[in-house]
Formats: sequence, structure tokens, C-alpha cells
Amino acid sequence: MAQDFDTLKNACSDQWQAYTQHPFVAGISEATLPFDAFRHYLQQDYLFLIHFARAWGLAVYKSRDMSELRHSLDNLKTIVDTEMGLHVRYCREWGIDEESLHDLPEAQETLAYTRFVLDCGHRGDLLDLHVAMAPCLIGYAEIADWIGTRSQTVTVDNPYQAWIDMYRDADYQEAARQERAWLDARLAEVSPSRFEQLTTTFRDATRLEAAFWQMGLDAAG
Repeated sequence: MAQDFDTLKNACSDQWQAYTQHPFVAGISEATLPFDAFRHYLQQDYLFLIHFARAWGLAVYKSRDMSELRHSLDNLKTIVDTEMGLHVRYCREWGIDEESLHDLPEAQETLAYTRFVLDCGHRGDLLDLHVAMAPCLIGYAEIADWIGTRSQTVTVDNPYQAWIDMYRDADYQEAARQERAWLDARLAEVSPSRFEQLTTTFRDATRLEAAFWQMGLDAAG
């Protein structure tokens, strides 16, 4: 049987659903998420993006040919040249200035996931690194789609609409599709035992992403 990203996701279906349909995400959809929870998430997500830029830098180093190198470099440049600027401006709209972002201590959940990703990249190969990052890049695209299909989603005067729109944006969705295609091609080539190893990595990464949402809820009390 052919192995692809859906096979990987289905092997971790409970963890994937707990992540992509987490109460934090449902609160964004329904406009019920406490503002303090979202602000805390935004602050930690700034630090998260810095380490994901480092992870894509590691992916550049791990690349074996020009195609892989360009793919990794494009994602690195997207975070550094585009996403960080957008994030800082979005934080400012929520009353969080850039200077305060620089001085933030990392939450345990931020440390846990970002260092897990970097460790996977250092210990393994490029595929290990991509699998560890997949819940973020592909997961956010799926979360935005899930929000769009829910009857409970508030579409008028939702304070989180800009966040939803960011991940429903055609460019972001296309980046997620490209990443899924990259994974599909490489997962089809691995042995069953190797696929089991990658499944463990993906499951752990997905659990850590869900913990990142929970961090926001816990911060709101």
C-alpha cells in the first residue's frame, strides 16, 4: 500500500484531531477565546517563528540537491522576510509592541516543540525534519479549512478574523499543498520500519502542537 502524508496523519488520527480541533482553535472560530489567551499565544508564536526559521536554515544545510535547497531556502525567506513582519504588525494591533517581544522568556511549551523539531533535524535527515515541522505548516492550513466549514464559526465581528484569513490565504494554502506534495513523494519511498519511525516523530510533534494551544488557554486562567 502506498504511503503518503494522509497515511501518516491517519496513523495519528486521535492526536491530529485533538490538535486541529483543539478548544483554543474552536474558541477562535466561535469568537469566544479569551483575549489574554490569544495575546499569550501571539507572544510565544513570535519566538516559535524564530526557531522555525532556524529549522528551515538547518533544512538548507541538510538539502542534497538544488531542488531541495531552493524549497528550504524559499521557506526560510518566507518566515524571515514576510511572516515575521506580518506577525509583528499583527501583535501591535493587539497592543504588543516589538520591543517587548524581544525580551520575552520562552514558555516551556515553546521550548519543548521548537527544540524537538531542531533535535529531529540534527539527529536525522531532511525527511525527519520535514515530518517534525509538518503539523505546523500543513496543520494550520487544515485548521483554517476546518474553521471555514463549521456552522459555529462567527464570520461577523470576529476579533480573530484576521488570523483566520492569514491561514486561509491562497499563498499559505499553496505553500501547505507544496509541502504535502514534497512529503507524499518521499514517504512513498521509505520502508515500513522507517515509516513507523516517522510516525512516532509526527505523533510527538502533533502532541506538542496541541500543548502549544493549551498553553494559551492556561495563561488565561
